[in-house]
Formats: sequence, structure tokens, C-alpha cells
Amino acid sequence: MLAGTALSSGLVGQVAHAQQVAPAVPSTRIPAALSSAQVVRATLPNGLQVVIIPNRLAPVVTTQLNYLVGSAEAPEGFPGTAHALEHMMFRGSKGLDKDQLAAVGTRLGGSYNAFTTEDVTRYFYTAQAKDLPVLLKIEALRMGGLTLSEADWDKERGAIEQEVSRDLSSPAYRYIEQLQSILFAGTPYAHDALGTRPSFDKTKAALLRQFYEKWYAPNNAILVIAGDINPVTTLEQVREIFGPIPRRTIPKRQDIKPVPAPARTLSLPTDYPVGFATLAFPMPGRAAADFATADILSDVLSSQRGALYDLVPQGKALMAGFEYAPKKHAGFGLALGAFPKGGDSNKMLAELRGVLEKIRKDGVPAELVEAAKRREVAQLQFSANSVSGLAETWSDALTFRGLESPGDAVAAYEAVTPEAVNKLAATLLDPTHAVTAVLVPESSGKAVAGKGFGGAESFASAPDKPVKLPEWAEKALMQLEAPQPSKQPYVTTLANGLQLIVWPAHVGHTVQVSGQVRQKPDLQEPEGKEGISSVAEELFSYGTTQHNRLAFRKALDDIPAWEEAGGSFSLAVQTPDFEKGMALLAENELHPAFPEQAFQVVKAQSAQAQGGVLQSPGYLFERAIEKALVPPKDPTLREATPHSIMAISRDDVVKYYQKTWRPDLTTIVITGDITPEKAKAVVEKEFGAWKADGPTPNLDLPTVPFNKPSRANVPDKSSVQDEVVLAQNLGLLVSNPDHFLLQLGNEVLGGGLFSSRLYRDLRVKTGYVYTVSSAFSWSRTRANYSISYGADPDKVGKARVAAMQDLKDMQSAAPTAEELSLAKASLLRSLPLRRASLSGITSEYLNLTQLGLPLDTADRAAQAYYKASAEDVQAAFKKWLRADGMAQIVKGPTPTW
Repeated sequence: MLAGTALSSGLVGQVAHAQQVAPAVPSTRIPAALSSAQVVRATLPNGLQVVIIPNRLAPVVTTQLNYLVGSAEAPEGFPGTAHALEHMMFRGSKGLDKDQLAAVGTRLGGSYNAFTTEDVTRYFYTAQAKDLPVLLKIEALRMGGLTLSEADWDKERGAIEQEVSRDLSSPAYRYIEQLQSILFAGTPYAHDALGTRPSFDKTKAALLRQFYEKWYAPNNAILVIAGDINPVTTLEQVREIFGPIPRRTIPKRQDIKPVPAPARTLSLPTDYPVGFATLAFPMPGRAAADFATADILSDVLSSQRGALYDLVPQGKALMAGFEYAPKKHAGFGLALGAFPKGGDSNKMLAELRGVLEKIRKDGVPAELVEAAKRREVAQLQFSANSVSGLAETWSDALTFRGLESPGDAVAAYEAVTPEAVNKLAATLLDPTHAVTAVLVPESSGKAVAGKGFGGAESFASAPDKPVKLPEWAEKALMQLEAPQPSKQPYVTTLANGLQLIVWPAHVGHTVQVSGQVRQKPDLQEPEGKEGISSVAEELFSYGTTQHNRLAFRKALDDIPAWEEAGGSFSLAVQTPDFEKGMALLAENELHPAFPEQAFQVVKAQSAQAQGGVLQSPGYLFERAIEKALVPPKDPTLREATPHSIMAISRDDVVKYYQKTWRPDLTTIVITGDITPEKAKAVVEKEFGAWKADGPTPNLDLPTVPFNKPSRANVPDKSSVQDEVVLAQNLGLLVSNPDHFLLQLGNEVLGGGLFSSRLYRDLRVKTGYVYTVSSAFSWSRTRANYSISYGADPDKVGKARVAAMQDLKDMQSAAPTAEELSLAKASLLRSLPLRRASLSGITSEYLNLTQLGLPLDTADRAAQAYYKASAEDVQAAFKKWLRADGMAQIVKGPTPTW
């Protein structure tokens, strides 16, 4: 479960990535799926608002039940009450206990979770469309009568406190928490939705019940349903299932009107490889009349054609941009710039202040305002290309913005003028109310060999017992249907070796393109020039031989199209502009300029940033994992250094590009409102003349011997929780059919989340961890297996003992009939869900191509899962996994031995 703001993780993402722009397409026409044209909506007699949006992308449905309450309504002194109740919604209700809920969720094979914000708590399920009645029944039972026992809360308290520890280990979270306490002082927004350990320690189940009975009522909820469904019959089902739940009197809500605070300055240590200088300002919330204007201002400030981003190509910042974090009734904006470890934060702050003050006085370019308006309106178009994304778009519009439909936002954006944006900028970007913060990177030491965890505690699991499902769930879910072959994409190979895959999906008038050039920098980078691949990747954003950086960005804005080039490339565009977009994509991919001045800036920035990366706990953690699994001098252990990066010349980059960007190693996947014939004609026109020099290189890493058990600890002073990985390499390849049996067994062990053995034994029964999972990772020539979890230092050893016992049990005995049935149902029912978004479709085909697997691998997997016996799974785990071969790597605040 989740809580808090998206920005708390967004800041972290800025460390390694330049500003990202979300896919969108041009049009002022409102798609039917975002207006009331094809939508069925009703308010039941008990007050429940229902919105049903049909979408035929895949036989999938998403339900999102939005309760119009969050942490803003928490009792005084208990800021995490809404979040705690969200957790308890997964602990069972009358007619569906927690074990039954976990079993039903697993059998559905989809994704289900929830998140808590200050204003809204949302519960969401995505599953096969035929299972909609089951999803509705679950939510109705939880709305009608939650169990909320003290015994269940005592166990869940441990898990939620581990979640607090995890988030407090994030410097970005701690920064946002302090920022909100200043900007929203005197309002409920001053407390993050996550909650605190002291508040959870004193929380009782009775308090949660009081909160539940006050706010969890049908007349305080909005149910959004999107997918391949009949709206009329769906509404009938909703009436039947939710209708009997009585309405309640909803308490008066507290007004939230923050008063701008005087300027403040903060300084926080982090485990980041680079430093951040930030300036935060109060901004309107999503429900404010001027939200659209504020949103456009934010877009302009974050534009790659804007003055803030221009600090990067000028060499004044490693990264610069603007982020907007609106809640319902208030928000804040954040200008930020990254500087090298040991760099001058005051100089970075001065640059940010200078840019913002000039904008405050002189305004922003009208051209960028108009481009931002087109993009905001266009972003709505792509919602139809994801079933869950469409439901989320409607939920956000109705709950946070108070709109009748997402399409109603179009008029607000189109009404924004440059004058209104400039007036708002002059008001909001006021330095007298700015919160200044510097996030300073701190080294936490190198990884050291470990001697083991103390307190090897014995751990005995309760015997597994089959879960008897309620009759309505058993009837819908217990029958395991034989898998049927799925429709395959159109596939062709151009004369130059480029592979084209096309999957038409006419759910909207948009087209998405994803592609990749198969590369292996570990094998391809010249000796002594490590880091050349990342330098080359960065330079694609600096224009082409036909358009410089700004001219190319303008050409994209004018369509508009969203495009990225490099080893992985993409395009998102409206159908009529597909050819224009593809021409620009090909221009960028095949004719990058790699300008000398930009090269010098990028090289210096990369070297400066890498100096911090090499000392950062995150890098040292990943490095320790890699070193534990491969022999010395393995190609994957090559690492870029400031010295190797500075040794690179522009000619080196050009030669590397010419050698490694090849059509015979390239795959392009096109999905959306397109025909195979049209797609092929355009791709041949734009990419057909691309030629490769010399024979196709072998990019397969050599196989590796079995790793030996080892232990390492990476100190991280900024963390309050340990992050643990137990890992080993395997002796089989992804082409071996046994890998399907391992995937099936892993669903039992740790992949099945709420119903897995690891989740049960490390979280539900003990509260040792907040999250735990196990996974296999595959390449063409290597395979690894890992168990990952986060825990307080004093719980790390206990969790490890429990996890290893669960692994050994998989080898010593076959899964129970109930476990195998659950795992099969989960995997088989999840396969169609991969096609519930166009991005999911492209990702699946690109991943299969990268692994060298046939495109019908999902069908082969389905047959293998369906036919597998419990003894087959046990035999695979016994044959391929080594319970005594785990390497153990810990990143955390203190040594754990």
C-alpha cells in the first residue's frame, strides 16, 4: 500500500535522469472516453456515485473505489489514521476474511492495491473483464462491514511501521515531509499521509473503527469502472451489489487554507551521488479556479526549451527543472538544480534564483505557453490506451478536481493566456515565501565483508490449510480453464535486418512507437573509455544534423509529438501526424549531431556526476550484489570513472555510435491506430536506407560459474532501515523450458505478493518487513534468483532465517494442491492483463526480442503452467536452486553483525 506524494519519489528519479516528458498527442477534440459521450453514470439511492467507461483494448477491467477522505480528516495526534485503515481494508470483512481475500486476489491474477493521500483513499483492482462481479463483491463487503480486530491491527502495525522506516530512509521523503510542515503549517496538510511510528504505537482498533464508520460510506465514495464491459449490465450489477449498503451522515470537513510562510532555509544530508539545490513555493491546489494556469506555468518552467533547463546545456547544472505537487486544496512548486558532489550549492541557488526572478519580472515566452496548452489537452488523448490509466484519469478528475469529466479540463486549459500565466508567476515566485533547501551528498563508506547476522532464530510456519472460498467466489474462480492461443502480431524484417512488429489497437486516434537497438556496453566500450555509451545517450537530446537542440524541440512541440532517441527510443503521436513524428524520430536516431560544444559539456557533467556515483551507497550496493555473483574481471564489473570519461573524445563517440547503432540489431514495435501496411511503408521510408558495416557482433555475455556464499554490508547513514538482497546465479538459460516451472514455483514462494509464503511468513505472521519478494532475472546467457526485503536492523536476521526456511521447504516438499492451484490461476489469468495498455504490449515484445525468445512465449508459458504438477515444480527448485549458495548483501544504517 502507498501513502504520501508522488514528488517524494520524483526527486530521487531526477538524480540519474534528465527531465522526462509524458506521452501525449495533439488535438483539441475531447475523446469520447473522456467526456460523457460513451460513459454511463449514476448515483444510487444510498449516494454512491458510479462512472462506467467502456474500453475494448483488452478483455480487462479496472475498478477504482475512491473514498473522499484522507489524512486531512485524521483525529488530532493520529496523522496516520487514514493510512492505517487502508491497510486494515486488506485484513478481512464480514463474509470475506483475510485469508479468503488473499486467495481471491491471487486467483484473480491481476493487480490490486491502494493508496492514501491527504484528501482521497483509493482502492484499485485490475483483472479479467469476466471477473468484474468478484471485484464489485469484494469492495461492497469491505464497504459494508470491515472486521477491524485488535489482533489483526497488532500484526499490521508492525508492517506499517516498517513502511514508515522505509520511507524515512529516503532523503527525498524526509525533505518533502519538512517542506510540507512549513508550507502547510496550521493545516492538516502539514502532516504527511504516511503517519508516524509514535501515532501508530498508540493507535487502537477502536479508533480505526470510529474513522471507518464516519467516512467509509457509499455517499462518500465514487466508483469508477473502465474496461471491456457492457455499461448497462455493469450498472445493474453495481446496483444489486452495493445498493443494500446504507448511507451515513458525513461529518463536516475542516477547511484547508494555508497561509504563505516566511522564507526558510534547510540543509539535509543524503545518500545521493549528486547534490540538489531547491526553491519551493506555495501554489494552488487541483480544485482551485486557477489550477489550469498554475499547471501551464509549471509546464513552461519545466520545458526543455525553457530558461531553467537551459542551465544544463550551459554547463551550469547537471540537471535542472521544475516539479509541481498539487493536492486538492493547496500545492507547491519546486525549482531544482543538481550539482556535483563537493560542488558549490550557493552558486547553484544563485542560478536558480536568477532565472526565476527574471521570469517573475519579465514573464515567460508566449510560444511556450501555447505549446504547454497543446500538450496538456493532448495528454488526455492517451488515457484510452491503458485500461487502468483511463480509470485513473476519471478518478483524478472527479475526486481531486471536482470535475464532471476529464474532458471538462480542456476548456480550462484552452482559456489560459500568457498574461494570466505571467501574472500568476509574478505572485507565486515570490522569494519572501520561498523555502530554500540544499540536499548534500554524503559518503557512507565502502562495502565490507560480513560475518553474518546475529541471533539465528528458529522459525516454524503454521501448517498450510486450504482456504474455503465463499460460494460466489468459488463459482467464479475455482475452475481453471485451458489456455487458448492468442492473436499474434504482424512481424516483418526489412532488407537491412531491422525487425518490425505491429499490433493494431483502434481504441483511440493515437499511435505509440517503441524501439531498441540491442547493445552491450560491457562488451562494446573501448578499454579505457568506459562511460562512452552514457555520454552518447545524453547527446541525442542535443539535436540533429538538420535541427539544433531548440529547433528540434520546437518541431516536436509544433506537431506536437513526444519523442526520445538513443539505444531505446520512442514516439507518441496522433494518427494523422504519424508520418511527421516518424520522420523526426528517424532524423534523431539516424542523424544525431553530437555537437562539439554540447559534447564538452556532457562529458564534464558525466565525469562530475560519476565521481559522486562511485561513492554513493546505492551504487555500492548494486556493485556488491554484482561482485557476489560473477567472477573477478567479468565484463559486467567494468565501471566508468571520471578519468575514463574525461579520456573520451567526440571522435570516439561518433565511432562508437557508428559501430553499435545497427539496423540488424534493432527492433521497432508500433501499436495503436495503425495498420500493418501503413506502419511498414513509413518505417521502410524512414529507416530502410540505414545500413550496417561489417558482420553482426556477438553481444552475449559469457556464462559464469556458480557463485559462492558470501556476505557484505554497505553502510548508509541516511537510512533508518536495512535493504536486504539474498541472491545467487543459476545454471540454466531462459531458453530452458524449466524456467516456466521456476516461475510457477516462485508464484508460490514470493511472486504472488499477498498469498505468497514469504509475504505470509515475513509480514502477515510476524511484521518483520513491509515488503518482501523473490524473483528470477534472465538474460540470453545468464540467470539469477533473489529474495529482497526491507527491515529494521534488529529484524533483518529473523527475516532472513524465515526466508531461507521457505526456500528450503520448496525443495523438500511439493507445493500443496491449494498453493499450486492458486499459482496457476494467478499466472494464467494475468497473461491477458499484459495487453491492458499499449505500453505493456510494446514492452512485452521488446523484452522477448532482447531475450531471443519467440513472440508466442506467453502461449508456451500458459501451456507449461497449465500442465505442470506440484512434483514438477519441486523438482525444478531442487535441481536449479542452491539453498546454501546465497550471497547476502545489506545496505543500511549500521552493521548487522
